Amino acid sequence: MGARVRESEMSRRGFLRGVGTCLALPALEAIAPSSSGAAEVATTAAGEPLRMAFLYAPNGRVMENWTPSTVGADYELSPTLQPFAALKNHVQVFTGFDADQARAHGDGAGGHARANAAFLTGCHPRKTAGSDIRAGVSVDQLAAARLGAKTRLPSLELGCEHVRSAGRCDSGYACTYQYNISWKTPTSPMPAEVNPRLVFERLFGGGGASDSAKTRARRASYRNSILDYVNDDARRLKKQVSARDGSKIDEYLTSVRELEQRIESAEKFQAAAPPEMAAPAGIPATYREHLRMMFDLMHLAFQTDSTRVATFLMASEASNRGFQDLGIAEGFHHLSHHQNNKEKIEKLKTIDRFYAEEVARFLGLLKATPEGESNLLENSMIVYGCGISDGNAHANDNLPILVGGSAGRKWSTGRHVRYENPMPITNLYLTMLHEMGIAADGFGDSTGMLDI
Repeated sequence: MGARVRESEMSRRGFLRGVGTCLALPALEAIAPSSSGAAEVATTAAGEPLRMAFLYAPNGRVMENWTPSTVGADYELSPTLQPFAALKNHVQVFTGFDADQARAHGDGAGGHARANAAFLTGCHPRKTAGSDIRAGVSVDQLAAARLGAKTRLPSLELGCEHVRSAGRCDSGYACTYQYNISWKTPTSPMPAEVNPRLVFERLFGGGGASDSAKTRARRASYRNSILDYVNDDARRLKKQVSARDGSKIDEYLTSVRELEQRIESAEKFQAAAPPEMAAPAGIPATYREHLRMMFDLMHLAFQTDSTRVATFLMASEASNRGFQDLGIAEGFHHLSHHQNNKEKIEKLKTIDRFYAEEVARFLGLLKATPEGESNLLENSMIVYGCGISDGNAHANDNLPILVGGSAGRKWSTGRHVRYENPMPITNLYLTMLHEMGIAADGFGDSTGMLDI
């Protein structure tokens, strides 16, 4: 093994630097955490970073196709969850979680807005179409406020649909509720970034908003990759570490470059597209590729410990996007109100499976990324779900929830858990906060901790 990198070289150990560029590195043997790190907040027992992420796909699920028929460790994956077959022992499927604060409680219609706003806050949003919005602090932002100083970015908010921050959207609710799941304060949502290029620059640019535009313009004018600016530092570092660490650096830099090239390709396509097809630079031509770019960026953010907290609003509630690539021209929201039409239900099953495939791919990436004696997936808590179960009825009970990872091998994965009585989903979040070292007494409408 190569010489251990000295503590005095911590900046080089953590980042490769170049002009206007600060490229975070993944964990290396030469810079393994000391034993004292095991007691730090938001780490596993082995001292590795512990992460949390929340992935949201809207409009409910076809629940009879989602819910496994058996419970416990020998459960059988349902048709919708078949993409998780290779990860079955690394995930948990939950039945019985409830989002009570997404119900009307006298406010009438607006189930989609409430589902989005209440999902991570456990709070009932104020019904208003004006500026006096109010929901609650979301679980990701509570964690970010406590843990954000440990990482380059306190949190990462990703999306695939442009945020509407003004106006009325759902039965008298402000659009803000429908287009945000992350809330820094009860009146301040954290809008999701939908452009992969801007996320890439945030992760791998100079790190400051003040120099990002100027630096991006300089790099674009010379058509240089971010990696061109850090090659010298990378070569110097590889001389100080083991061959195994050197290979890990090469693999990581290859992944960064491949993602950068995909973003560049998307930008070229949009530049050449006719006006009616054009989308903001950096956004891919297909929804699947857009999702994958965002997932790949989240993967790199976790791999480099750039952040330990992330949300991904894959589509906003009541999204009516079509899925032409799947042979489905009708809008998603329109299909979700199927009124028991078998043809519409079959199309919804296809959409449900599509989202499961993309989430499973992401979890597979995490599992394939070694970290210490484990991997990124096992050192994470990844919640995939929705604030609505049956989209036809806007039901908020028996939510479709799957959790990947074992919180640093603390959780019993590979099982289907069914709660016989309604269980606030905020109990899951409270448990996750405690795993992250945040000993909150409660969260939202939680009633206690879970035995996971």
